[in-house]
Amino acid sequence: MSSMQLRTLTFAVSMVVAGAGVAQEAGGRTRFILAASWQPAFCQTNQKKAECASQTGERPDATNFSLHGLWPMRQDYCGVSAEQKAADKDGDWNKLPEVTLAAETKTALAKAMPGTQSGLERHEWVKHGTCTKMSADDYFGVGMHLVGALNASAVRDLFAANIGKPVKAEAIKAAFDKSFGPGAGDRVKMSCRRAGNVRMISELTIGLSEAAGTASAKSAGLADLIQGAGKTSFGCDEGVVDAAGF
Repeated sequence: MSSMQLRTLTFAVSMVVAGAGVAQEAGGRTRFILAASWQPAFCQTNQKKAECASQTGERPDATNFSLHGLWPMRQDYCGVSAEQKAADKDGDWNKLPEVTLAAETKTALAKAMPGTQSGLERHEWVKHGTCTKMSADDYFGVGMHLVGALNASAVRDLFAANIGKPVKAEAIKAAFDKSFGPGAGDRVKMSCRRAGNVRMISELTIGLSEAAGTASAKSAGLADLIQGAGKTSFGCDEGVVDAAGF
């Protein structure tokens, strides 16, 4: 191979590598997941949980998404003792340490995360929150801010307008694109669960960029965080938007 050919080949390889880097940067990488539950569907198969036994059609979680959690990718139980980890995996969340929160945060969290009635916030903090550099107040503050943005969007409007009816993946993805920009729906996964012979939408897990892991995300736009994440498959293709009650 001549020196001219070698230089040409080297240049071509460098351009391919550079192009791949640009493509990866443009696509972004998912560093966090916002998990938003449709609580009535969750409660169909968890009727004995405190937050399900107490659910009413007038409570916010009957017509809004509830905060399940904010999860760092590929990290959990950071600096957690073996005893706490075992208790968490056993589902005995009331044996976990109480999460110290400001009174204002605690009140807001009880509304945004009905699962606090079963100690869900203890589980979320031990398994996921400990792997962020945020305080508990900031960690839950970010999660509440982001689920609030979801509830102020066309996605929540679509769900609220179709309670008791089936909704297709295409409609949900279109609602994400409408509220959070083109391609936002490609960064969402939907989970469904069966109750009897009905397949219900139980949760949306939304990919977010690394910026979701800082306290400043309490004032960040959800659209920017979604657009900075990588794409994923949507999962469940259709499900019923369940109504509160059994």
